[in-house]
Amino acid sequence: MSTQPAHHSINYVELAVTDLAAAQAFYTAAFGWTFTDYGPEYAGFVAPGSAGEAGGLFLAAEARPAGGPFVILYSEDLEASAAAIAAAGGAVVQGPYAFPGGRRLHFTDPSGNELGVWAAQ
Repeated sequence: MSTQPAHHSINYVELAVTDLAAAQAFYTAAFGWTFTDYGPEYAGFVAPGSAGEAGGLFLAAEARPAGGPFVILYSEDLEASAAAIAAAGGAVVQGPYAFPGGRRLHFTDPSGNELGVWAAQ
């Protein structure tokens, strides 16, 4: 089995965060991500069930403005994900709402990054 990424596939996602420790704590508590620190300004993350690092968090003076690419996570239980987001210090800013194929919500992390979560039901 090849560990090389598929040609032209999305391979890695980086999020700008204004407080690296707070962001790591949020994503660990809300989604179970684990981190590898690569110095005081960067941490790579592994999501549960992934084969390796899926992305990273980098320390920035300001969060990136809204309107760029939208990262969407998958959940087997959207309500439990919404509760975990709130408990970890994030905010659900839209939804949950129905869309063709399931339901989803949008949330912001402690740095203000907006991401989505979807579920089949």
